[in-house]
Amino acid sequence: MEGLSGDRASVEAALKRQRFDGESGSVGEAYLSEDGGRRILVVGIGDSLDAKAAEKLGGTTAARLFASGETHAVIDLGGFDFDADAAARVALAAELRSWRYDRYRTRLKDKQKPTLARVTIVGAGADAGKRWKDRYAAVAQGAALTRELVAEPPNIIYPESFVSRVKANTEGLGLEIEVLNGPAMAKLGMGALLGVAQGSVREPRLLVMRWNGGAKDEAPVALLGKGVTFDTGGISIKPAAGMESMKWDMGGAGAVAGAMMALAARKAKANVIGVCGLVENMPDGNAQRPGDVVTSMSGQTIEVINTDAEGRLVLCDVMTWVQRTAKPRLMVDLATLTGAMVITLGHEYAGIFSNNDELADQLLKAGRDTGDQLWRQPLGEAYDRLIDSHIADMKNVGPREAGSITAAQFLQRFVENDTPWAHLDIAGMAWSDKDKTTYGKGATGYGVRLLDQFVADVAEG
Repeated sequence: MEGLSGDRASVEAALKRQRFDGESGSVGEAYLSEDGGRRILVVGIGDSLDAKAAEKLGGTTAARLFASGETHAVIDLGGFDFDADAAARVALAAELRSWRYDRYRTRLKDKQKPTLARVTIVGAGADAGKRWKDRYAAVAQGAALTRELVAEPPNIIYPESFVSRVKANTEGLGLEIEVLNGPAMAKLGMGALLGVAQGSVREPRLLVMRWNGGAKDEAPVALLGKGVTFDTGGISIKPAAGMESMKWDMGGAGAVAGAMMALAARKAKANVIGVCGLVENMPDGNAQRPGDVVTSMSGQTIEVINTDAEGRLVLCDVMTWVQRTAKPRLMVDLATLTGAMVITLGHEYAGIFSNNDELADQLLKAGRDTGDQLWRQPLGEAYDRLIDSHIADMKNVGPREAGSITAAQFLQRFVENDTPWAHLDIAGMAWSDKDKTTYGKGATGYGVRLLDQFVADVAEG
């Protein structure tokens, strides 16, 4: 507490009364009588000075002051031995934790309204400022886009408007955007994706985003997202309680869009293609029925046992399209795919399934580095047999047990030529019912930091 002079004793006394002990995430508060009553926060970071502690410092500070009446916070890192990356992540966490979506809240009381408009970090060094500008400012922008898409209600974000919102937010960044409508997908034979969409008045879309920042002839990294903008379950309708939360069943597509924005904004030195399959799953008179058989773009036939197992039907055609069109070096798909994944891992980890150990390890490392954590799950022939159908090549669900695994086995059947592939089931991570270090309740932005770090490690490193 250098520079507090005569206030030091009173601040220490205030901290003692609050039983502040420096534990990670704890906050002590006092006011400086010698400085016009300025508020001082003392934020505990524990015994470590790593990136996790840095993010705890930035996020905790922003959360405490967000609607406090304060408009400007100064975070002093002097005396700490944070490296440039960790110091920049103080800023990143403060920026991420300060995001809130109030577009439809018209009667907020003054004390509920955000006031914190600026955070200044001192004592971090010039390299930290450059790191923030060159890397993390773009990541924060991408995460904000993902959260916005996920938070918006389903009457506002549907396939066509999802595309429009992404275009508006990424204009001028250099992303090449291509959009396929329903007839174009029908011509390509995307019967699995279109079967999901046929019950909705909202037309489906395939959103393709290309970032060409690497060598001209280098095969791209492919990022694929499930974009079910609202999921009623279709004819296999979900229970009414909690169905409103299914507006975020496009969290995988949201993450891919945000990651592509981040990569373009920071001019990543890599070739990356992001593809989002966008549909709405509704129980109309024209909706897909349990028992229908559809033909995927790959030519494989699928018996639809449950119309609420729709995300895998969307993704399988997206996988075929990107492999045959872009010939990627590897594929990573993200999807809020199964409730079983939430039962397995709760809201702390997303599940990862992969046909390639090296790719899985690279993604697991990116998850540890960013806090978008992953836990590897198994694949195997015994699980694969559970989705064999008596009348088609496969059915879209297996038995109740191992539901997340059989969903991944379904997707693996659409991997061609042994392309390295990973499936991330993010069902428990796209939305949060409680506050955490870098986000409040609501849309988390999960996946943007993970994918950005993965591309940096694998395609730029």
